Amino acid sequence: MSDPQQSPAAPAASPLSVQRGSPLRLGAHWDGAGTHFALHSVPAERVELCLYAEDGSTETARFDMADRTGDIWHIYLRGCAPGTRYGYRVHGPYQPEEGLRFNPNKLLLDPYARAIDRRVLGASEQCGYIPGTEEEDFAFDDTDNAAAAPKSLVVDTAFDWGADAPPARPWSETVFYEVHVKGFTQQHPDVPQALRGSYAGLGSEAAIAHLQRLGVTAVELLPVHAFIDDERLVQAGLANYWGYNSLGFFAPEPRYSASGDAVAEFKQMVRALHAAGIEVILDVVYNHTAEGNHLGPTLSFKGIDHAGYYRLQPEDRRFCTDFTGTGNTLDSSSPLVLRLVMDSLRYWVQEMHVDGFRFDLATTLGRSAVDFDQRSAFLCAVQQDPVLAGVKLIAEPWDLGPGGYQVGGFPAPWAEWNGRYRDAVRDFWRGEDGVLQEFAARLCGSADIYGGSRRGPQASVNIVTVHDGFTLQDLVSYDEKHNDANGEDNRDGENHNRSWNCGAEGPSEDAAILALRERQKRNLLTTLFMSQGVPLLLGGDEMGRTQGGNNNGYCQDNAISWFDWSPPRRDDPLQACVRRLVALRKSLPVLQRTRFFSGEADADGRKDLAWYSVWGQEMTQAEWAQPDVRCVAALLDGARTALVGEDGGRLDGDSLLLLINASSEEASFTVPEAAAAPGGWTPRIDTATPDGQPLAAPEAGGVADITPWHAGEQHLLPAHSMVVLTQPCVA
Repeated sequence: MSDPQQSPAAPAASPLSVQRGSPLRLGAHWDGAGTHFALHSVPAERVELCLYAEDGSTETARFDMADRTGDIWHIYLRGCAPGTRYGYRVHGPYQPEEGLRFNPNKLLLDPYARAIDRRVLGASEQCGYIPGTEEEDFAFDDTDNAAAAPKSLVVDTAFDWGADAPPARPWSETVFYEVHVKGFTQQHPDVPQALRGSYAGLGSEAAIAHLQRLGVTAVELLPVHAFIDDERLVQAGLANYWGYNSLGFFAPEPRYSASGDAVAEFKQMVRALHAAGIEVILDVVYNHTAEGNHLGPTLSFKGIDHAGYYRLQPEDRRFCTDFTGTGNTLDSSSPLVLRLVMDSLRYWVQEMHVDGFRFDLATTLGRSAVDFDQRSAFLCAVQQDPVLAGVKLIAEPWDLGPGGYQVGGFPAPWAEWNGRYRDAVRDFWRGEDGVLQEFAARLCGSADIYGGSRRGPQASVNIVTVHDGFTLQDLVSYDEKHNDANGEDNRDGENHNRSWNCGAEGPSEDAAILALRERQKRNLLTTLFMSQGVPLLLGGDEMGRTQGGNNNGYCQDNAISWFDWSPPRRDDPLQACVRRLVALRKSLPVLQRTRFFSGEADADGRKDLAWYSVWGQEMTQAEWAQPDVRCVAALLDGARTALVGEDGGRLDGDSLLLLINASSEEASFTVPEAAAAPGGWTPRIDTATPDGQPLAAPEAGGVADITPWHAGEQHLLPAHSMVVLTQPCVA
């Protein structure tokens, strides 16, 4: 079916002065006197630019973008100022079987829009076809949706950054805190009511104070690119809370703006966080868009150049190739998409001052024709870009396509979410057989995964819990997911959580079960912060945040997902434990190594890493191979860090001893003789106590002090517990 080349009548002539414009910059750019508009579309036959009044529904002017340079349509409107609402009507054939889906009756968002005027809610009138017909997407829909459609906004990007500068934290010093902009402060009593759930709320004194107390160095924000609430969720009374359904890769999500100016408010938040020494990392979703499959809405890309933006099935171009599980896949091998993604990344670094990105389903972006390729167009473009050379790049190294699991597959300088770390640590602490060697490899930075690509331990972003899955509290409280509130009959979400409810499913009043759960949380967090690599803490885990067993809270914009700042949660001793762990980690160069351990003896017979049994003897191959061994000790030599200080000298620090009892019985550990120093080992963390503080023994004078542990002594560790000790290194 072809486009009849008809669209609703235009309003009266506009007083704006029309000039040819320039194709050099895509999007809308105000130059102080007017605005340049430019849109890229290869197969389009005609493009109209429509302007709207402040009410967002009344069209005030329409212009044919008659000038075309190559495949870029452009126009300049003198007198068109910031705040102007606009959209595009793009004409061309409607031939779904050929991958062409033009429909000028659907007002389209600018892919390069710097701001969007409203929250986008899915609705049937957004579809380019008539929903519910037997013809499906072949039934061309001539219903005009402009009045209710979201509008792009012309933006004045001027902003007083003052003395803002990126904190530029080294990877070795980085501690990530994954957090949702709204959920973090929506119920925070110390954040002004009008700012809760907003960019301004996250940048408020109370929010930043919490981050500083924990000692985290970077917030990793769930998606803030403008996104859509799918029609299905809207009809069910739910919402796209997580935001993994992007629509505008340059526009901050408007629902998180307390002021109504999302761009300026986002910048203010970044400036405040930077002033506190905290980096801002964005979770970005360039692998797909909110337009879904062939039956999805026509909101922007689909109506501008469907075949140019998306991967289509070669045998039937009516359908999208779906490597993402969302219905479509952006074609990052296409110059059109590659330019969009790279322009977007540079914009967020240069204009919005963010410090890095975590790429959702990054394997999709690294695909060439089909397979993942370290020399794909996207990975090569990132590799050579000077703007991106100074920011943190983190891959979620998997997708749903063939060969999609690529943990360890990304080239330098990429870091990766290490899914194998998560699985091994969970399995070890829940008592699975035969995982000791895997656990040890993950705790030591995963050299077997990242060493081959000539990356160091910082390539591993270590995760135990993240937004997708159980919170830490739920990980130790549920064996099964409980996602009934999502309205999908508990079919959604991961079925293999590697969780352990410690003896009862969900809430319990059994004191022994509750104590075990708290101890398990401290064990998991202590392992996380005492591991080589870069730790990521899921926001709220430090205060026992629960989702009631829901492991897929993507649609729960309510108390299920929001932080609980009630007194019991704010006073949770686990927060003190996390603060102690972060501070200890920062004080130990041996946990900031940029090279992997060798485990080999040097000329002096010293090892940078050694593993010991409960008897204080080095582990034998037979002991490593025993599937039921759950007690082990690790000694990390602080004189063998391979780090160099600012003065060029060797950067040494305390040595570290980890005693780990993941068994269900108490175990007696003999402190090993290696690297013994006068004064012995000082206990620093004991997961058997509520806040991780080792118990002190009162001296004769009544002053409490922590008694050192000495080589050869035996010490009893309770079941499911861990002790961390340090001693000054012996050079």
